[in-house]
Amino acid sequence: MRKSTLAITLGLLMGSGSALAAEAGTSSIEARLAALEQRLQAAEQRATNAEKRAEAAELQAKNVATEQQKTQTTTAEVAQRTTQLEQKSSQEGGFEFHGYARSGLLMSDSAAKTQGGPGMTPAGETGGHVGRLGNEPDTYVEMNLEHKQTLANGATTRFKVMLADGQRSYNDWTASSSDLNLRQAFTELGHLPTFTGAFKDTTVWAGKRFDRDNFDIHWLDSDVIFLAGTGAGIYDMKWSDNARSNFSLYGRTFGDIENSENNAQNYILTLNNYFGPVQAMVSGMRAKDNNDRLDLDGNKVKSDAANTGVHALLGLHNESFYGLREGMSKTALLYGHGLGAEVKTVGADGALLPQADTWRLATYGMTPLGGGWHIAPAVLAQSSKDRYVKGDSYEWATVNMRLIQELTQNFEMQYEGSYQYMDLKPEGYNSRNAVNGSFYKLTVAPTLKAGDVGEFLKRPELRLFASWMDWDHKLDNYASDDALGSNGFKSGGEWTFGVQMETWF
Repeated sequence: MRKSTLAITLGLLMGSGSALAAEAGTSSIEARLAALEQRLQAAEQRATNAEKRAEAAELQAKNVATEQQKTQTTTAEVAQRTTQLEQKSSQEGGFEFHGYARSGLLMSDSAAKTQGGPGMTPAGETGGHVGRLGNEPDTYVEMNLEHKQTLANGATTRFKVMLADGQRSYNDWTASSSDLNLRQAFTELGHLPTFTGAFKDTTVWAGKRFDRDNFDIHWLDSDVIFLAGTGAGIYDMKWSDNARSNFSLYGRTFGDIENSENNAQNYILTLNNYFGPVQAMVSGMRAKDNNDRLDLDGNKVKSDAANTGVHALLGLHNESFYGLREGMSKTALLYGHGLGAEVKTVGADGALLPQADTWRLATYGMTPLGGGWHIAPAVLAQSSKDRYVKGDSYEWATVNMRLIQELTQNFEMQYEGSYQYMDLKPEGYNSRNAVNGSFYKLTVAPTLKAGDVGEFLKRPELRLFASWMDWDHKLDNYASDDALGSNGFKSGGEWTFGVQMETWF
């Protein structure tokens, strides 16, 4: 009984344990499967997140690469442009445009046409100019085109052409009265590598041109020396650190080019020397058969005209105001004989006598006075005898003073005074009468400038002006076709008003 009971009890216990074990095993598997499923879901989520992060990273990488490419391209472009600009700034090559222009309206105090111009007095026929401020009724333009280059061997080239026009019409269309002219066309070669010694850094040129070393008194619109024509020359032959020379041969034409029998060629040979600030210039000229030139009617133009001439200039170019204070100044003494007696525009006058003699003194300077004031005085005087007729005499002297008063960064007042005395004895030449007397001019000109107010030689400028002029009555009788004494412009005092622009670059 006990054994049966025990066996039964053990059987029940064992059967129950197996069932419990089976049941417990089933639950464990399900739990593990559930846990595994959760882990798989978590892994899948992590994979999805990782994929998203990878896609985001890839997109970001692409964006970065794109931006880097753009940056590299932009940097390359900037570098290329910078290189090109640096090359352009360092090269002495390419085209250049330069110019000068003035244009203004001039009228009397009754709003009528009036007379004007720096050469308006009787002395103006022989170069006696007066102050130009508030005294210019014309439009004059110069346009300069240049091409320069520097070759691999160090040599330089320069070609320049200059067009100019000047007239007094106030109309917009002025073709019928235009004086458009080709004033310069020349080529220069410089720093030629085969040139050595004194010729090492010289510049050789040929063509039609103004001489490089001409200089003027701007306030009078008068050159001190103007050498020009067609020919050839060489600049800057250096003999030492302080000594150099220029050599040139120019040709000019006298007479009417429409009649080949009516012109003569004047050839001007010039040696221009510089010793520090000192200039010593000498020219010789010859115009064969100048005294045999014929007019359009077959008559001799001037049977007693000179065929040869000499010209000389002694100048001093200071980098101070006459050695007294800061600023600058230039002084020149000129002499001419025969064809050289036209001392300003060398070799340009074919009517001079073989006996003609001319002396001229020119000096001007500029200096600041302080307190916004600047001053520029000038003196121009000439004495010429036996010029066109034996026994004639042309003597005159001009004193000019220009003052600038700075008021603001863009506004200044300009004041100019001119005095000229003349004693002219033409001995009937060209129907001129002997006169002597004085001319006076005062001008006030409020002026606008973009910058550099107070600088005499900085442009552009826009001006209003009022000028008062007067002269001795005797000067009205010099000629019937000059300004003084013309209709509505006689001695006793004349007011003129106007506006003007002036620029150069």
